[in-house]
Amino acid sequence: MSLGPVMLDIEGLSLSPADRDLLHEPAVGGVILFSRNYASPEQITDLVTEIRSLRRPPLLIAVDHEGGRVQRFRHGFSAIPPMRQLGQAFNQDAEQGLALARQAGWLIGAELRAADIDLCFAPCVDLDWGVSEIIGDRAMHSDPDTVSELAAAFCRGLRAAGMAAVAKHFPGHGGVIADSHLKLPVDRRDYGILLDDMRPYERLNNSGLIAGVMLAHIVYREMDELPAGFSPYWIERELRSRIGFGGAVFCDDLSMRATEAYGDMPSRALRALRAGCDMVLVCNDRSAAQQTVEALKSYSNPLSLVRLARMHGTGHMMRASLLASNEWQQASAVVTRWSQRPPLELGA
Repeated sequence: MSLGPVMLDIEGLSLSPADRDLLHEPAVGGVILFSRNYASPEQITDLVTEIRSLRRPPLLIAVDHEGGRVQRFRHGFSAIPPMRQLGQAFNQDAEQGLALARQAGWLIGAELRAADIDLCFAPCVDLDWGVSEIIGDRAMHSDPDTVSELAAAFCRGLRAAGMAAVAKHFPGHGGVIADSHLKLPVDRRDYGILLDDMRPYERLNNSGLIAGVMLAHIVYREMDELPAGFSPYWIERELRSRIGFGGAVFCDDLSMRATEAYGDMPSRALRALRAGCDMVLVCNDRSAAQQTVEALKSYSNPLSLVRLARMHGTGHMMRASLLASNEWQQASAVVTRWSQRPPLELGA
């Protein structure tokens, strides 16, 4: 059975009978894990093994694990500081900032791969325009070239750990105040300014460092009336054609309120897929997830299957071996020292 186009969540620390039934549906292609699914490194490894046993090829398994506010697994995993601190380190010493970015990417990737998790949806390459509370300290910097350099180092760290990078939120979430979890943001900036927001994607793509991109649930009114995740303009014209991105495109969670005006959940999912997304997320709404996978049970896109197959993690070091390794001990010490430094103001 091939991977379907829907990534969804599960209920708890182990698979319930309802979870198992749902994950066997042909439209399901992945699982995203949340804090409620985590108790310890041992438990999450057992849960991932349980999920992997259900299908061949195995379902993609992902987690939001950027560091700072967005880190689903805490106890037993290294505490990763907010990405803004990378920008602060870069301002003081560019070489040191880039080294920290690579170490952070490697540490995140290595610890997740030790649990056999395929993806963390990172890096966040939104620019810090100083207006978005939901992005805030998740942004590395306000300068697009600095973000590009830091994100490239972070992606190299992920890759060295056996994990593909997924940059987000295309074309850029940093220029709006509203939180798309709660309402539909409208970005009224013109195309020339948005080129700055898209520059990190261009540079990362040209360097071959990103295998996936996640779209923003934002309307960029000067270019298109549709949110980016439903927009052929942003996916096909900008991301695929102008930037030349050939990897997997993920539509952010369709349960966000920003998408409510675009139909029921199956309609939203189909709209995103027809616009050019390869996989859609449907989280924290089991009834809607069931309706969506039923509606999409016959959906297939051969190109998407190829792109999604490339997202599986590679290599799998046992956790005990990882923690005993010199590389982990060095990275852990560096990130711990970095996280304990007093915060600095981020300059342009």
